[in-house]
Order: sequence, then structure tokens, then C-alpha cells
Amino acid sequence: MSENLMEAKTTSFILRQLERVPYLSFFAKTRGWPFFISWCNRIAGILLVVWVWIHIYFLAFLCTPSAYDNNMTVFRWAIFAFLQWLLAIPVIFHALNGGRLILYEIFGKRNDDTMLRWVFGLSIIYIGLVGLFMLLGNQSVSPFFFWLFILVTALVIGYGVARKIWKSEHSFLWKLQRISGAFLLIMVPAHLLFMHLNPSVGMEASVVIKRMQSWFIKAVDLALIVAALYHGAYGLFSVFSEHLSSRILRVALVCLIAVIFLAFAWVGIRLTVTI
Repeated sequence: MSENLMEAKTTSFILRQLERVPYLSFFAKTRGWPFFISWCNRIAGILLVVWVWIHIYFLAFLCTPSAYDNNMTVFRWAIFAFLQWLLAIPVIFHALNGGRLILYEIFGKRNDDTMLRWVFGLSIIYIGLVGLFMLLGNQSVSPFFFWLFILVTALVIGYGVARKIWKSEHSFLWKLQRISGAFLLIMVPAHLLFMHLNPSVGMEASVVIKRMQSWFIKAVDLALIVAALYHGAYGLFSVFSEHLSSRILRVALVCLIAVIFLAFAWVGIRLTVTI
């Protein structure tokens, strides 16, 4: 009972603080928190799509290790280190809130208040851990064992969602979007955490290339690239198509998104396979 009371007080405190933020309080009071959280999830998703594009763009410089090292020096600046830490906020929020939506939509878990408390609580813990590892900068972990555990966990969760929805009447593309979301729920936060366990993992071309030459890491990276790009493409179409009534414009949007994402998929997959 005391734990439930503490959770309720914590949630109430968080909401009171958020309600003091200009504009945010207006939408929360006029449209409700579900509306606000829904749009936060969409905005976080768009930010993560841009992050994936930027990530693939910079990884393409691995073809010329010296160029990659020169570009990565920018991210050692304090301002960019701070921005990298801020990236943990949309990453974990989108992942956990996506997990909440899967539980709500697919598994019929309707206790939104409890799930939102978990989303807020776990997000704060994750953001704190990322910040701690970035400040320490001297941690290390075996890439093989780290990603073996993460990949197995992500596949189990993805399989559970696939088994639940596979015979439903939804479209095949919708099913893939939900399955990829369940897979990325684990993979994307783990990727960001792994990159900050040891700064050299992402900052030094020689370390990145050595890690990516492992057949297992190649498989992990390929799965992450394909799932992230597909999930992002479907998400962008879902967000923007809601505001298009014309069928011609919707078809044009599909073509534009497909071209952009296929181009990034080609760069990412080709780099992963050939490096």
C-alpha cells in the first residue's frame, strides 16, 4: 500500500512540474495527457529517425578511417557530449512508451496510470545511467556477450508480439511495424548505452572497424539497421499521412519515404557487409 502511495505521489509531483511548462500545460489541460504523450511519442520518433540517418552518414566515413577520426573529434566537445546525453531522453521515452502501447493495444493491458509510472521511472533511471557512463568514460564490456544477451532478449520479445498478432486481420506491413517496434524496444536503448560504456567504441575508427568485422556483430548491426529503418519509415508515413486527404499526395509520400529510406538502407547494409 505504501509503495502504491509513493508511486502516486511521485507521478503527481512529476505532472505538477510538467504543468508549469508553457504551452505544455495548455495542451495537457485542454486535450488531456494521453494526447500530449501521443504527440511526444511521435516527435521522439521523428528525432530518432533523423538520428539514424546521421548515424549512418557518419559511419560511411569508415571507408576512410582518418576522415572518420577527424569527424568524430567534434563529438568530444562538451556541447556535443551534452547533446548526445540529451539524445537518451527521446530514445528511452519512445522505446518504453512504444512498449506501453504494445501492451495496451495487443495484450490488453489497460492500466495506463501504472504503465506511465513505469515509463517515467525507468526513463529517469536509464538517462541517469547513460550520463554516469559518459562521465566515467572508462567502462568496458565484451561486445559479443553484451549483444548476445541483448539480441536474444529482443528476439524473444519480438517473437512474443509476432505470435500474438500474426493471425490478426491487420495488414502485413502493420504487423511488421509492431514486431520491429518490439525488437527495437530493447535494441536501440542498448545500442546507445553500449556506445557510451567506452568512448573508443564509437570514437575511434580502428576500434569500430575491428568490432564490425565480427560475423556476429555484422548480423546484429544488419538486424538493427533493417528494423530501425523500416520502423522509422512506417512511422513517418503514419504521422504525415494523417494530414493528407489526397490519394495522389499519399502515394507521393510513400514514394518519397521509400526512396530516402532505401538509400540509407543501401549505404548502411553495404558498409556493414563490406567493412
